[in-house]
Amino acid sequence: MIEASKNNTSSAIVRYGMVGGGSGAFIGEVHRKAIGIDGKATLTAGCFSRSMPLTLETGKALGVNKDRLYESYLEMAGAEAKREDGIDFVSIVTPNSSHFTIARAFLEQGINVVCDKPLTTNYEEALLLQELAKEKDLLFAVTYTYTGYPAVKQAREMIRNGEIGKIRFVNAEYPQEWLAEPVENDPSNKQAFWRTDPAQSGISNCVGDIGSHMENMISYVTGLEIDSLSARLDRMVEGRKLDDNAVIMLNYKGGAEGLYWSSQIAWGHDNDLSFRIYGTEGAISWRQENPNYLRIAKKGEHVKIASRGRDDFYNHPGSYVRLPSGHPEGYFEAFANLYSTYIDALSMKKNGTTPQGDQLDFPTALDGAKGVRFIEKCVESSEKKSAWVKFQEKKER
Repeated sequence: MIEASKNNTSSAIVRYGMVGGGSGAFIGEVHRKAIGIDGKATLTAGCFSRSMPLTLETGKALGVNKDRLYESYLEMAGAEAKREDGIDFVSIVTPNSSHFTIARAFLEQGINVVCDKPLTTNYEEALLLQELAKEKDLLFAVTYTYTGYPAVKQAREMIRNGEIGKIRFVNAEYPQEWLAEPVENDPSNKQAFWRTDPAQSGISNCVGDIGSHMENMISYVTGLEIDSLSARLDRMVEGRKLDDNAVIMLNYKGGAEGLYWSSQIAWGHDNDLSFRIYGTEGAISWRQENPNYLRIAKKGEHVKIASRGRDDFYNHPGSYVRLPSGHPEGYFEAFANLYSTYIDALSMKKNGTTPQGDQLDFPTALDGAKGVRFIEKCVESSEKKSAWVKFQEKKER
């Protein structure tokens, strides 16, 4: 393939605001750069910090007009809702414990929401957000980044089309090394400090932060629903208040089984999310640190490495390919793919069209609620000495 496929485009530039993501924050800058890749939305408002001087400083650096910079998210939601040129959506990039109240404030004002994961720190609050978004007919996305990779979407299409038969077993891993030592004790390491603090992170660190990515990835790619699970959450570093390593066994509805491992104390691993899915007719595997390739093993055939940009992908996954083969697409592009689809859907709604099917291919508030349920059930099982617990997902009301 000489030319990359064209990503979906939208003629309407939408306006967005951001809560969090001030100076020194990692994920806020990632969101802004990902949105900027396609140029479909412009940052026009913000409450970037709980400190107004820091919000003003960040806003000035980002070129946001001073009259669109706010001291609180409540002030921002109310003021933007009243403006004729108010924001079309808000991007929430704050610590976990504040997601619910911020998202609810903007939804209540009729403003669409994109929120970092995990969606909330408890399942009931996550369901309330999902219900509120539905009631007000607003688009709500949760940024489970890794489902934005074209190769991941190709794996999903292959499994949907029965190319590896009925799924028997799923293995997912997400090891990192960045918390192998008590770095949260260093005041300058803000990421480590808040993620290991129950008051800001919630009931789990490792499962909440990266284990939830495994749950969302497997749910997205396979369509499997968890029936029950058995989890052991560890605190490997002495004095740590929340888990930094976890092993989870799963039974899925329909008979498939699974095994997940997430760890933040695994020396030699940077951000090593991967999955291996085994069916009656073959297997598919993928690794985030080498994200442009799928390993495909079908019964009676040679093992194949499918290359994004080179090999034929189904139409929908192929539409997300941005560069020719051999030009690696990575984290920012995957993030941008989620935002691009979300913004296109939002533009369609503004123009009076209802997006459907693949036009809504981004993680929703309901997906976010499932992730929170997964976190809670893992913690429950671990506290019961790894007893098997029913997932008991509540139905959408």
